[in-house]
Amino acid sequence: MPAPVGPVGPLPPAPPAGGSAPAAPGGGFGRVLADSLGKLEQAQAEADRQTQALATGRAQDLSTVVLAVEKASLEVQLAAQVRNKLVDAYDELFRMQI
Repeated sequence: MPAPVGPVGPLPPAPPAGGSAPAAPGGGFGRVLADSLGKLEQAQAEADRQTQALATGRAQDLSTVVLAVEKASLEVQLAAQVRNKLVDAYDELFRMQI
């Protein structure tokens, strides 16, 4: 019997009966999201540390402080854009089911 075909190609095999779907290798989307948010938090903490060092006179190089702050800012902007795209994709999927 041929495999069922979806709009983009063959459908993946069904999960085994009586159990949940097999776990994705490496932890899946949730793990990637958690890791990314952890890196974002680290970048923000580094920017805060660098800013405090500048304010207290311990920072030797202004460019490293500016770089850390801009990096954290860009990472926040990227996270917001990714979140917006995910919400848009969810909304689109929800509209397709109606």
